[in-house]
Amino acid sequence: MTMPFKLSQRAVRLGMLVVPSLITLGSVSVTAAIAFSVQERELRETTAERVHEVASSLAQLDEVRGALEAVTSAGTTSALADADDLVGATDALQPLASLVENATGVYYVVITDDEGVRITHPDPAERGVQVSTANASVLAGEAFHGTEEGASGPSLRAKVPVVGPDGVVIGMVAVGVLESSISEDSAEALGELLPWTISALVLGTLASSALAFAVERRFRRLDALAAEHAQMRRTTTALREQSHEFSTRMHVVHGLVSRGDTQDALEYIDEVVPVRTAGVGASDSTDSSRHLPLLDATTQAVRAELHELGAQASFDLELDEDIDDGVVTVIANLCRNAGEAGASQVLCTLRESDSRIIGLVDDDGPGLDAEASGRIFAPGFSSKADPSGLGRGIGLELVRRTVTSRRGAIEVGASRLGGSRFAFEIERLP
Repeated sequence: MTMPFKLSQRAVRLGMLVVPSLITLGSVSVTAAIAFSVQERELRETTAERVHEVASSLAQLDEVRGALEAVTSAGTTSALADADDLVGATDALQPLASLVENATGVYYVVITDDEGVRITHPDPAERGVQVSTANASVLAGEAFHGTEEGASGPSLRAKVPVVGPDGVVIGMVAVGVLESSISEDSAEALGELLPWTISALVLGTLASSALAFAVERRFRRLDALAAEHAQMRRTTTALREQSHEFSTRMHVVHGLVSRGDTQDALEYIDEVVPVRTAGVGASDSTDSSRHLPLLDATTQAVRAELHELGAQASFDLELDEDIDDGVVTVIANLCRNAGEAGASQVLCTLRESDSRIIGLVDDDGPGLDAEASGRIFAPGFSSKADPSGLGRGIGLELVRRTVTSRRGAIEVGASRLGGSRFAFEIERLP
């Protein structure tokens, strides 16, 4: 796998982890913005309809028409009426205007005469004063609604002409709501919607984080499997090459022995794999009158190999017959594993019962923790470094396969020597 491919793969994985959170954040933000905008627009449209309906309703009341007809001659365009001139109409209409303001929640209800002079207003000082935005079009008979700047500030207002019995405009009704009030209502609505938005954002983020965690966990498992498969491929290749080379050398040895060239065969073996003879002088607790060639050779080889690893091997053997290659594989690998793990003393015990060999391999090494004990027989598992890069963890997995293929079992636990104990039983070959 090339470096650019690894980098692109990491970028894709990072994108898959980050993108869900970004999508969630973006979706919630856009949805919230749209919701706020729609809510503000609906609030403004609702307010505009309300002020228009209030103004239209007042403009059609007989009380309003009657009061305005009574003051049509109070002033002219050149000589506007004042508060004193309009006091009778004010006394008649101001209570009505105040009642409507309180009932509908509008800021003001202003009724003017036909020149635009205020007859009603929430502020008494503004009564008898011509409106600053008289809207000649309204006094000409055309309704208006929109935002204008007035004495109280910008407001959303509706102005409706009041038409007399003869069809002539005799005044107008202006109803308004301050823009600041609309903004306050929008802020209040936003405050009610905000907790839901935050909750949606938190839940969405948690959900996307959980998804990202699950995806990352899956990636890690896939990475572990890929690494394990790559390790197994390397190990298989190495073993295949070694098996081919070993087969070739065995043919050479077989040829030398079959021709009677025993010494040449021994020298060839020693040249290919120097035979370890150091540390093989110790005795075993077995019957010396019995000649068990394979068992004796195995104990000698194990002692020599552990001696090179700085450990001492001892054997407690009670067998009536010689062992076979499968038992050799189990004993050699378990003892070697103990020596490589740092043990200084290794004790191998073998007994025979009902055509089964029962064995123990105890050591005084550092032992195994609970997690390692559960994985120690897995292919490729090893607590030791692998400087060769060809893979470790082969021996114990081979032991497990050998034992189970012979209807046996193997367990690992604490040793009486202070380290690890491997207890196994294996069926004898007929």
